[in-house]
Amino acid sequence: MIRAASLSIDVNLLSFSQLLQRQGVPHRIIEESGQQVIWVEEEGEADLVRQSLSDWSLNSGNVQADPVSQNAGSVSLGAALLPRHSLLPSLRRAFLASPLTLSLIAACLLVALLSLMGTQPGRVGILFYPLLAVDNLLALLGELTSNGTLLRTLTPMFLHFGELHLIFNMLWLWYFGRQLEAIHPRWLFAVLIILTSFVSNTTQYLSSNFNNFGGMSGVVYGLVGYTWLVHILMPRSRLEIRGSMFAVFVVALVLMEILASSWIATAAHIGGLFSGLLLGLGVAGFYRLVLKRDRISRSPSS
Repeated sequence: MIRAASLSIDVNLLSFSQLLQRQGVPHRIIEESGQQVIWVEEEGEADLVRQSLSDWSLNSGNVQADPVSQNAGSVSLGAALLPRHSLLPSLRRAFLASPLTLSLIAACLLVALLSLMGTQPGRVGILFYPLLAVDNLLALLGELTSNGTLLRTLTPMFLHFGELHLIFNMLWLWYFGRQLEAIHPRWLFAVLIILTSFVSNTTQYLSSNFNNFGGMSGVVYGLVGYTWLVHILMPRSRLEIRGSMFAVFVVALVLMEILASSWIATAAHIGGLFSGLLLGLGVAGFYRLVLKRDRISRSPSS
């Protein structure tokens, strides 16, 4: 058994235990030395408990709940000393649980601020896809001879044009990013972001021959495809996506292509989606066939 979290005896964990049951997370809550300790069977489940506990604490207004880290077995003293209604404990827990996802969101917000929501693109011109005189993928790959040029194939994901564009992408990035980051090794999650960004941006550039595009949408669609396929092939990973949600994203993609392809980077969405599906197939196959595991988890023994 793995010790997932330790909380004050005064915290009523009935609703949280019911939440874990709905999520399919087997657990036990035991009183030890005046503390309530949540025990689970696997490290991946412990990560889910800590993330869910962070959200539950914020939604219920219960700031006494503090998930333990993998190396600590007690409530954080710093969190206990903060004002009762402070958001800092929740923000700290969110960043510890999803540092890459929150860093991407922060970068997008910063770029949106600098560019005045995309109305001043010249201020962030270095983030646009590099202009390359190519008409096919092999020729394009041959032009990526410097680290700066290669990096600029990724940076369009930070560009957004308008409030709705930014808000939509950030909400879905948080929804999918935090649950994937909770169970994946950080390097694997970073590779997933990098590859979906490169494929979606490059697909859009080759299809349009212009670099006046940007946004996290391609990465979001990549995460959608990846999450759905891993959910289908490895259901014990307990990713929060249903076939109906995946269908909504696909229908939205088709409608965007039909109704708004002239001003929405639909090629980036398509490239992101297919790259996510392929990555999901590859990662699930590796875990099942090579590692002989039926779920994705940071713990090598699960």
